[in-house]
Amino acid sequence: MSTQSKYISKQADNNGIIHWSKEENQRWQSLYDRQMKLLQGRACKQYMHGVDLLGMTANEIPQLKDIDKVLLATTGWRTAPVPSLINFTEFFTLLANKQFPVATFIRSEEEFDYLQEPDVFHEIFGHCPLLTNPAFAHFTHTYGQLGLAASKEDRVFLARLYWFTVEFGLLSTPEGLQIYGGGILSSPGETIHALESDSPIRQPLTPLDAMRTPYRIDIMQPIYYVLEQGNDLDEMANMDLMALVEEAKKLGLFTPKFAPKVSVQPAIS
Repeated sequence: MSTQSKYISKQADNNGIIHWSKEENQRWQSLYDRQMKLLQGRACKQYMHGVDLLGMTANEIPQLKDIDKVLLATTGWRTAPVPSLINFTEFFTLLANKQFPVATFIRSEEEFDYLQEPDVFHEIFGHCPLLTNPAFAHFTHTYGQLGLAASKEDRVFLARLYWFTVEFGLLSTPEGLQIYGGGILSSPGETIHALESDSPIRQPLTPLDAMRTPYRIDIMQPIYYVLEQGNDLDEMANMDLMALVEEAKKLGLFTPKFAPKVSVQPAIS
């Protein structure tokens, strides 16, 4: 996980308030309004319930202390303001302590439609609503505990499981496929691609398969894993996931469903 970013996170004042500019709040409003329209009927009910519990609106960027009040009351979680990017050890340590890292900056106008690194919109809008859900919160906590104790090699396999669940997971519901992954919930392009495009593969989630599936962070996902029901995350948290990591290491990775990233070589003069 890189620690290089052009963005600088904002610091809270002595009262725990982060002072956002008028322009930053307007950017939140534009992002919020656009995405909430897309998510009607596409986001899972657990997510929409979390939005209501958190009292999120388009008016302004929520204050972390207000998010914390709800998370602590529902699942014992809270947020943790962090720099733009943090390393794996910091990330797992926070999750293991029921603290969800939130980078306290919002994307620029130039990167309004796509930002490779997580900003406050991705973290609060995409992830915090589901942290009010006990099954989702339990899985995320367990993931943090396992990751903190894991070797560097094993963390890579755990990261794939996180990617295909917490970030890019789909859920089977009586209303059809819906979204619970924060990377989809906060992205207009990924929202439509995940549910309505004919190009990606959608298949039932097994932790072992997810651990063996390569991914790229800079493209629309070519494969999504589908939970049969929301409580499956709770059951997954009680599995021996590290035994599955060992099995995944022995079996090896699946063939990638995407072309390799092409690096541009500098011209030789």
